[in-house]
Amino acid sequence: MASRPLVSVHNGQGKVVSQVRLPAVFTAPIRPDVVHEIHTSMAKNKRQPYAVSRHAGEQTSAESWGTGRAVARIPRVPGGGTHRAGQGAFGNMCRGGRMFAPTKIWRRWHRKVNVSQKRFAVCSALAASALPALVLARGHRVERVPEIPLVLSNESVAEVVKTKQAVALLKGLQAYEDVEKVKDSTAIRRGKGKMRNRRRVQRRGPLVIYAKKSPLLKALRNLPGVETLHVDRLDLLKLAPGGHLGRFIIWLQDAFVRLDPLFGSYKAKSQLKQGFSLPRSIMANPDLGRVINSDEIQSRVRPVIRQPVFHVRKKNPLKNLGYLVKLNPYAKTQRRSQILLEKARATKKDQILAKKRAEAKKRDAIKKKRKNLYAAMLSNPCLYEVEKEKVADSSVEAAVEAGEEEEN
Repeated sequence: MASRPLVSVHNGQGKVVSQVRLPAVFTAPIRPDVVHEIHTSMAKNKRQPYAVSRHAGEQTSAESWGTGRAVARIPRVPGGGTHRAGQGAFGNMCRGGRMFAPTKIWRRWHRKVNVSQKRFAVCSALAASALPALVLARGHRVERVPEIPLVLSNESVAEVVKTKQAVALLKGLQAYEDVEKVKDSTAIRRGKGKMRNRRRVQRRGPLVIYAKKSPLLKALRNLPGVETLHVDRLDLLKLAPGGHLGRFIIWLQDAFVRLDPLFGSYKAKSQLKQGFSLPRSIMANPDLGRVINSDEIQSRVRPVIRQPVFHVRKKNPLKNLGYLVKLNPYAKTQRRSQILLEKARATKKDQILAKKRAEAKKRDAIKKKRKNLYAAMLSNPCLYEVEKEKVADSSVEAAVEAGEEEEN
């Protein structure tokens, strides 16, 4: 917020002719959130209700063909011999159909805005206009302007009647660069607005605020982007266009002096707005770190005693046996029984497999002995009889031993 006590008053050549006291409204708290919300609501109050015709898209005697004809059940135009016959109608997905949820003129177009909130937003917009950083951030060309807020004496504009005189006045104040920026920003609007008497768009230029009518107002009318506003009828839509703070304002001296009786100060209420007081900041010193670290607060704050903090780490009992035993002591016995059972099963399985392998080995030996016997029969029938008796007399174990010896 602006904090200097005096503001310079300039003439048409940018020279200082006198000084005036800074109005208290320029020290009001700047609340972009309040300004944006109020600006959005106020901008809706200038809308004109619109709606499509009640009969648009439904001016045909279309009927649905029903089911059983392998086509959609959308109403269809009757008749034949033309392309239109049989086409879908009425639906918002059909060519020539009505729109979805047709607009109505009884929509809630306007918004009620609290008077106190509007005054709060105007105070914030005025306070923001006194900060060069916010004015520059909004895009205004005020690098060479002698001072912000810029106050112009009434005598210097008394004889300004023509537009060229107004241009010379702005050039003397180094404020004409902002008007040239507006000229360079003129462009064709996008969309259908080009066909609706709003073909071109441009940026905003300086805002001249006055208290009494003067020929200067007509001289400024033809300058692109330059707007005028009466100090008693301050409009938030012009003070913060688009809801963005930091409009470049040129004040006439009589309008600048009138701000104190209009908005009051922190010692007295407004003289023209009944029961209105300037909004106060929640904190007188916005530097929170400096406030907390000040000696006054630190002397009252209890010292911080740092003690070690032990965090108990929670473990998964399904994966950690020790944590599971803490929750369920019988889990250890269950786990041991399960391990012993699995070991017994594994031992029994090994014994069964060993027995099966031994029996398979015996069967292989007998098959081999019979194969040899068959071969001997083919070669020597007499030897076959002898071997046959040996096989009949010998036990299975003897056949196994014989097979092992032959392998060796």
